[in-house]
Amino acid sequence: MAETTVVHLLRHGEVHNPAGVLYGRLPGYHLSETGQLMAETVAKAVGGRDIVKLYSSPLERALETAAPLADKLGLEIEQDDRLIEAGNLLEGRPAGPGLGLLRDWRNYRYFYNPLRPSWGEPYPAIVRRMKAVIDMARAAARGHETVLVSHQLPIWAIRCAAEGRRLWHDPRRRQCALASLTTLTFDGDRLVSIGYSEPAGSLETGPSVPGA
Repeated sequence: MAETTVVHLLRHGEVHNPAGVLYGRLPGYHLSETGQLMAETVAKAVGGRDIVKLYSSPLERALETAAPLADKLGLEIEQDDRLIEAGNLLEGRPAGPGLGLLRDWRNYRYFYNPLRPSWGEPYPAIVRRMKAVIDMARAAARGHETVLVSHQLPIWAIRCAAEGRRLWHDPRRRQCALASLTTLTFDGDRLVSIGYSEPAGSLETGPSVPGA
């Protein structure tokens, strides 16, 4: 009989970002106090599950989100570059909630092709690397569960691909809140369901920067 394997894609918690910039892959962005509490809340929510492997994006906010779960489960955090935030030519610029980057006319030259998108890493490339790391993690945790800590756009892109949706979209409509779990359940090698939950949803303090 086929084995059931569960892959949880965990978005990192809230980041300390008083300047409201699109931080992307920039170093030095850590969880806020609320973000740390989000990470601890997720660890309590899923720490009793049959999780045998834990992977994370190498960025600070992802590793800090994974840390309480690693402590709870007694697992090592395995860093994987394929879980990193999407590349973005606008990182470091003031963003704000929603489509705040559109308020600065100097950014318009990056928006000529939203289907690719022209301002950053192509959607198909994000899907390919996320699928590769999910397949690897699923094989390593076969018959059990695994958690992969990543970022909003990579998680949303692979979910859209798995559900057969178009990859281009309005960033404001992503269902991928801070510290949320997008859960893929496999029967053998076949994806049988996609779930979504927000164990730390009550801690949300307001709209976050898209792509964070």
